[in-house]
Amino acid sequence: MNTLFSSKLRALSCLALVAVLAGCASGVKLNEDAPIESRTGKAVVPGAGAVDGAGGAGAASTSQSRVAPVDLTAANPANATTNLARIIYFDYDSFIVKDEFRPAVEGHAKLLSADRKKKLSIEGHTDERGGREYNLALGQKRAESVAKALTLLGVTDAQVEAVSFGKERPAVNGADEAAFAKNRRVEMNNR
Repeated sequence: MNTLFSSKLRALSCLALVAVLAGCASGVKLNEDAPIESRTGKAVVPGAGAVDGAGGAGAASTSQSRVAPVDLTAANPANATTNLARIIYFDYDSFIVKDEFRPAVEGHAKLLSADRKKKLSIEGHTDERGGREYNLALGQKRAESVAKALTLLGVTDAQVEAVSFGKERPAVNGADEAAFAKNRRVEMNNR
């Protein structure tokens, strides 16, 4: 029982640390007066025109950029769900969400937070090793860890449902480590 509590405490501590670090990263200031190298080989200082490689002033450049601005608010959220990973893989006998899958969890959290009517079914799975009851419990812990990560990122409890299938629905048949690794997963599906 102590290891379960310490594992949960460790997972929550990691998520809290990530949230704090993400908040600190937004305060980065850029040096707006730093020279920018153009394709012609001359440095361009914002507001001062072009500067040649020797540091002398060249002719001032007033041409406008041909790069079109991107409007991220106009993106279609329906298309965004198809680009997000829907499967999160776990280590053997673990229910801790690995760092490599945090962008997927954060992406789903953003979509669910933007539309409170959307709901997500989080299905926990295990490999075939271990008893039926143990695997059902481990699959449930995996599903609940992803659900908890989503709720910590602003998703409501009513939007997520954690379900375990244990070892009953393998993604890959086989008795080698490659098959086991593909079966230790959580699948996130719209409901």
